[in-house]
Amino acid sequence: MKFPNRIFHDIKDERVIEAINTIPRELFVPDELRDYAYKDSALPIGYGQTISQPSLVAYMTQLLDLTDDKNVLEIGTGSGYQTALLAKLANKVFTIEIIEPLQKRAKEVLKQLGIDNIVYKLGNGYEGWEEYAPYDAILVAAAPPKVPEKLLAQLKDKGKMVIPVGKPGRTQMLKLITRDGDEFIEEDLQYVRFVPMIEG
Repeated sequence: MKFPNRIFHDIKDERVIEAINTIPRELFVPDELRDYAYKDSALPIGYGQTISQPSLVAYMTQLLDLTDDKNVLEIGTGSGYQTALLAKLANKVFTIEIIEPLQKRAKEVLKQLGIDNIVYKLGNGYEGWEEYAPYDAILVAAAPPKVPEKLLAQLKDKGKMVIPVGKPGRTQMLKLITRDGDEFIEEDLQYVRFVPMIEG
């Protein structure tokens, strides 16, 4: 099954569209919601978390300008759906999840799909993953109230970070942050609703 073309009308990067159309979204949603897998909507995946709508997943990915020589840090593995798309476009994905049952399920699905350029960590996304830093790109799939300083520090020069920022339970602002030496150029893109980023 494929997405209706209209879902990706704002996506200009053909690599992103081609890649997302190779990923069976139904494998990343609960069995009882599989009939809705190709709708452009967020869906619950348990533990108070969601899988984002496909158009937003594609849009956030496009903003990172990924190529197959770039390494990406993902904060919030969740279902593993966004992880799969990043892995198809980048060299390697380092992904952090704080909820162990979600990480376990995502790893199983991604292994089933034969996607093996992913390194997993169970932990706190606020800390990032210093061991493999700096990263060419960082994608944050949960909303902190402000941009974590440790994530900024782990972004490579000229690297890009996409992150929703705002208070829990409210609309957040999706931001694109580009590093230029010791400066960080911040661009507000659109209002979004993500689950809060968990600390601790």
